[in-house]
Amino acid sequence: MSVGGLATFSINDGLSEGLVRGFRLGFIDDVEQHHLAQCETLEDVCLNLVETDYGSILQSEEKSPSAIRDAMLAKLTAEFEYLRSTAVGPLAQFLDLITYDYMIDNVILILKAVLNNPNAVVEDIISEAHPLGKLSESTLKSICAFENTPRGYSELYQTVLIDTPIGKYFKQFLAEESMKQTQDSGEVQNLLEEMPTTKLENSLRKLYLEDFHSFCVKNLGGETAVLMDILLKARADATAINITLNSFGTSLNEPSMRQSDRKMLYPSFGALYPEGTNALSFVGDEDELQAVLRNYPEYRSIFDKYVTEEKTIDDAFYEREVMLNEIAFDGQANYACFYAFVRLKEQEIRNLVWLCECIVQRQKSRMRQHYIPIFSQDSAWRVPG
Repeated sequence: MSVGGLATFSINDGLSEGLVRGFRLGFIDDVEQHHLAQCETLEDVCLNLVETDYGSILQSEEKSPSAIRDAMLAKLTAEFEYLRSTAVGPLAQFLDLITYDYMIDNVILILKAVLNNPNAVVEDIISEAHPLGKLSESTLKSICAFENTPRGYSELYQTVLIDTPIGKYFKQFLAEESMKQTQDSGEVQNLLEEMPTTKLENSLRKLYLEDFHSFCVKNLGGETAVLMDILLKARADATAINITLNSFGTSLNEPSMRQSDRKMLYPSFGALYPEGTNALSFVGDEDELQAVLRNYPEYRSIFDKYVTEEKTIDDAFYEREVMLNEIAFDGQANYACFYAFVRLKEQEIRNLVWLCECIVQRQKSRMRQHYIPIFSQDSAWRVPG
């Protein structure tokens, strides 16, 4: 049975939905953005933000893009945790799944930092972790303190990672890799130590997206399934295209690796799956990638913007994601607006950090370059052609 419906949704989830729709009113609007664009210093930015939903949270002594980012993330985290405290049943599971995305980021961040610098200060590494994906302090310190030895890797997996909420993705990933390499479970070290962290990260992200998509479509159903199917398929497609594009010039683009390794990193759902992802597994350069994407109008236009240097590939995908997440708020009695709220707030933070960087570097003429408006009447997709 699907969750909600106009007749029953409010019984368990009405309060939470009302809160997130209230939070939606707190996004920086066109007038506020115009005022921010006129700022000459970060002090001016903070003063202008007092008139927005951010209020005085940025009135600390330190004025820097990173400090502003941290303050905005802290506010987002507080709002999300409040939403989570009001959620029960399937909605609680749905919100937890949103945080798994950031947990993967944090684990990979710590592994990279420790592998690159075994003497790194634990507190410094932990301070860089995303607050939405926070793990227990003991877990974070255990990851930071693992030994770069066969036994250390084995213990990291068997006693630490396996007990985290994303442990199931590590378990599935290592099981699949072990089967491919005909290794026994005792050789976890070879899989983790010798594998590039980028491949580990992409593999975990693929498993996470597939799990989240399956939960929404099979367990939740209804309008939530319809909307989340659209949103997650867009992310899956963007992931496959980015993996292909970023593989050029690396070992993953060697003919022998395209089918055996690169293709395995593509999520097994999306508008590109399976014909498009199969075609992507054979491409060897940008021209061939562009030829494949010509068959998919939404991605053809995105890649054209990248090729003509109108936008970076990330900005082109972000722009489309903002559009889809805004539309998710148009429906009623579904969970998609919770996911859309977090993704749009992440974009708002990127927007403001970019604006601050331009001010610091005296490059105000570049402010619009990576700024993607949210709920704006001037958005390209809202303006009639």
